[in-house]
Amino acid sequence: MPLNSKPKLVLRRTRKRFNPRILIERTIETTAIVSLLITGFSGVGAMGCWGMEIIETNANPSIIISGWQQQKSICLGAMLVSFSAFLGSSLIGASFSIQRDRF
Repeated sequence: MPLNSKPKLVLRRTRKRFNPRILIERTIETTAIVSLLITGFSGVGAMGCWGMEIIETNANPSIIISGWQQQKSICLGAMLVSFSAFLGSSLIGASFSIQRDRF
């Protein structure tokens, strides 16, 4: 090797390979987080509708069925569905981690 020559640095770009396992894990994690957020917001909405229903009933007791009852039922239903989605995604994520750890 001559004294004047410098060693050449060879840069190689490696292609990242698509890993479906990472995509599945991130999707499950995102689903769990979003479903918890929806559960919280639906719970707050249901409590607000419940409060408005009480206020409306005290203000005018002749009205038996109001729109707030239906809105409260919708919020409680959304809360139940999103909490079920959270439990399901957490269970699937836990089963994937158990499979990976080979327990």
